[in-house]
Amino acid sequence: MKYIRIIVGSLIAAGMIVLANSLIAAAIGGGIAGGALSARGSDQPANLFGDTGVFAQISSILLFIIGAVAVIMLIIGGLRYVVSGGDASKVQDAKNTILYALVGIVVAILAYAAVNFVIGSFIPSATNLTGGTGGGATGPYGASTR
Repeated sequence: MKYIRIIVGSLIAAGMIVLANSLIAAAIGGGIAGGALSARGSDQPANLFGDTGVFAQISSILLFIIGAVAVIMLIIGGLRYVVSGGDASKVQDAKNTILYALVGIVVAILAYAAVNFVIGSFIPSATNLTGGTGGGATGPYGASTR
């Protein structure tokens, strides 16, 4: 009998906790989505994708940093080439610095293009939003796969 009281009391307490959480979620408005919206700061973007999205801003900042470092390395490689004094090993090191800086720039540009392609695949096209070509149901995440 004692164990039945403990079990029933625990079930009632768990039920009250679930009920309280449901009431809090309803008060926030929208459950998990409402909680996420209320946790978002006023200066944070509402969307992750698009021109003002978080991913686009982060990739732009990283591309700028990588580009700046690559240009600095190009300049350093050029200076090393000029001051090498004809020493074959120093000339080869300077050429490698220039080569790797150029490879870094190409890789950064390709990575930026890949990120923009992936981000662009998450954004619904303007024709789908206006009900034009493309068909299917549309929503905030693009065309439906139905």
